[in-house]
Amino acid sequence: MAVLLLPLAGYGLARTGAVPEGTPIMLALLCLIIGSVLLTELGEERAPFRHSSSHLTARTLTGERSVDLNRIATVHLLTTFSYGGPHRTVVVCDAHGARLGITTKRSRGKLRRAIEKADANAARGVPRPRVSRAARAYLGLAPGRGLVVHTVLAFVLLTTYVSLYMSVALRLGGQ
Repeated sequence: MAVLLLPLAGYGLARTGAVPEGTPIMLALLCLIIGSVLLTELGEERAPFRHSSSHLTARTLTGERSVDLNRIATVHLLTTFSYGGPHRTVVVCDAHGARLGITTKRSRGKLRRAIEKADANAARGVPRPRVSRAARAYLGLAPGRGLVVHTVLAFVLLTTYVSLYMSVALRLGGQ
């Protein structure tokens, strides 16, 4: 968040005359690119990763993370866009608060089996994890229509966010 708020500091410095007037605009462009890449990449799994019957452990940019598959709390789908099309990350959070972004096919298979097991255990009174409709569709646990709606909504929200962010930066820059 600090990266995305950096243009405000540039605005303050521009108002005092310490930096040129266009500094907030340049900072906003730079921070938008760096922030959007950094925020999505921080919690994603990287090799080497380990799988056991009850845990997914992987290295991330912030260190090693391990998620307990027997105590899944929430699962949702994060969709970003690049030149090759949409990039999808399944973000799983366990009851201990550990969070991991899953991108590999093998990890998605382990997570899918863990969710199926949790759904089966729900009949015995065990709490069921909250899994978004888009994540269920992406993992092959539900029809794919939720994935289309999620992708369109993610694109609309992303373009709206970028437009608003840049309009505020241009306003602060005096343009």
